[in-house]
Amino acid sequence: MAPILSAEEGKINWINYKTGEKDLAFRMHADNKKATIGIELTHKDKEIQQIYFEQLLQLKTLLSEALQEDWQWQLHNNDEQGKIVSRVFIEMPGVSIYQKSDWPQLISFYKPRIIALDAFWCSAKYTFENLR
Repeated sequence: MAPILSAEEGKINWINYKTGEKDLAFRMHADNKKATIGIELTHKDKEIQQIYFEQLLQLKTLLSEALQEDWQWQLHNNDEQGKIVSRVFIEMPGVSIYQKSDWPQLISFYKPRIIALDAFWCSAKYTFENLR
């Protein structure tokens, strides 16, 4: 992924993508059962987290057009650490990060989606500046 430039033609750290918003992140996760990628909202204040989620909902069409697929939307769920988060995500079951034979599938799953999230974010990030 390193040689692939962002939608704004700049170098980017794809694994540790910086959205510029403190409590809004693009997350990729894989374990021994599945892989997920998504947008995660982690603000401690549930009301503010909901405002960010509603803002994403207003951009749902733009996001779906960039991704070329529909993702799951979850408001106020507990993550693995018991922290309340809101997420927009998709998962691929039946793969393991620990199985080398699954790595090509994982790369094929993550690569087009993180590139699409980047393209979406180039347009959408300005909407969130007013929420700071």
